[in-house]
Amino acid sequence: MNDADVSKQIQQMVRFIRQEAEEKANEISVSAEEEFNIEKLQLVEAEKKKIRQEYERKEKQVEVRKKIEYSMQLNASRIKVLQAQDDLVNSMKESASKHLLHVSQHHHTYKHLLKDLIVQSLLRLKEPSVLLRCRKDDVHLVESVLHSAEEEYSEKAKVHPPEIIVDHIYLPPAPAHHDAHGPSCSGGVVLASRDGKIVFENTLDARLDVVFRKKLPEIRKSLFGQIAA
Repeated sequence: MNDADVSKQIQQMVRFIRQEAEEKANEISVSAEEEFNIEKLQLVEAEKKKIRQEYERKEKQVEVRKKIEYSMQLNASRIKVLQAQDDLVNSMKESASKHLLHVSQHHHTYKHLLKDLIVQSLLRLKEPSVLLRCRKDDVHLVESVLHSAEEEYSEKAKVHPPEIIVDHIYLPPAPAHHDAHGPSCSGGVVLASRDGKIVFENTLDARLDVVFRKKLPEIRKSLFGQIAA
C-alpha cells in the first residue's frame, strides 16, 4: 500500500471518528436537554404546588376569619336584641311599680288588702306570736285591722288567735321623686317570728317581684313570640 492509500484510509478513519464523536456529542446534548427540561418542569410543578398550598392555606384563614367575624356580629346582634327585650320588660315592671303607688291611696281598698296580707302571712308563719313591720304611714290602718285579721287567721288555721306586735322599726316610705334610688316601699307588711328566724315579706313590691318572675315566660312570649330554644 502506497503512501496515498495510507493517507486516504487515515482520513476516512478520522472522518469516521469525528462523525461518531459528533453523533455522541449530539446524543449527550439531546439527553442533557431532556434532563434539563424534565428537572425544570419538576421544579416548576413543585413551585406551583407550593403556591397552590399557600393559596389554599390563606383562603382557609380568610374563611375562618369570615366565620369568626360573622359569629361575633351575630352574637353582638343577639345581645342587642336581648338587651332591648330586657329593657322593654324592665320598663313594664317599672310601670307596674308606679301603679302600685296608687293602691295605698285608696284607703278603704288598701285597708282590706292589708288585712288579707296579714292573714296570708300568719298562715305562712303559723307562729303563736309574731312581729309585724309596716310603713309609718300605714300604722293606723294596720292597727285598725289587726283584730279582724287575728280572728280570720284563728278560724282558718283552727288555732287560738296569735299575738301580733307592731314593730316600731318601719319599712321605708313610698318612692320619692327627689330620692328615686333610695330604699322605698309601696305598701304591705313584713311578718317575722319572735326570734327572727322566719321572715315572710308580703309587701306590694315583693309580691310584684314574685308575680313578675312567675309570669316572665308568658310576658316574653306575649311580647316577642315563641323563642326557639
